[in-house]
Amino acid sequence: MLKFEHVSKRYQDGGDALLDVNFHIRPGEIVFLTGHSGAGKSTVLKLAALMENCTHGQVLLGGQDVSQLKSSQIPYVRRKMGLIFQDYKLLQDRTVLDNIALPMVVAGYGYQDIAKRVRAALDKVGLLGKEHKYPQALSGGEQQRVGIARAVVNKPELILADEPTGNLDPQLSKEIMRLFGQFTQVGVAILIATHDFELINRMGHRVLTLDHGRLVAGQDYVKR
Repeated sequence: MLKFEHVSKRYQDGGDALLDVNFHIRPGEIVFLTGHSGAGKSTVLKLAALMENCTHGQVLLGGQDVSQLKSSQIPYVRRKMGLIFQDYKLLQDRTVLDNIALPMVVAGYGYQDIAKRVRAALDKVGLLGKEHKYPQALSGGEQQRVGIARAVVNKPELILADEPTGNLDPQLSKEIMRLFGQFTQVGVAILIATHDFELINRMGHRVLTLDHGRLVAGQDYVKR
């Protein structure tokens, strides 16, 4: 589903954020991405989400090389993925329904499709009946679940999650991971960047470990 082949990223200041990174995340797989602060986790997520281009190598999504797409092509490819953020990134002046519907509105879906999908997404995360509330009226765990509903409403093939349990207590973290497990059952691939080693050890999924831009654990071998 998501593959990095000999991916390197150098910024204009001459700093190397990633160096020859190789990995492959398959459909229906949850993979954790970890490493020290500044190791390159955010860069991996930005490249996977098409927010930046790699300097060398290839980023493939569903077998398509997306590392050098034209800007006009990016929105269409992004429809295949859902993004989840630690700080939720919800629009505070919009209702829960409006926040979740946003990816479908951008994609040009009709009102009936949007209403049906939003209700299904809310039901999946246990928030059905709260579609007309505003984010500030929700708890932190509920806001994170709204973010997850927004990420999955478009039925993505890949979910990219940046510290999705970082602000949650252990019980809510366990609930979020249970939801992720449900998504993998229908073939969704999930990459989770996290510092939560207790969560990583408890879940037992594959772990990609970065150290100063190099992948030092979990790497797939790629022939040169």
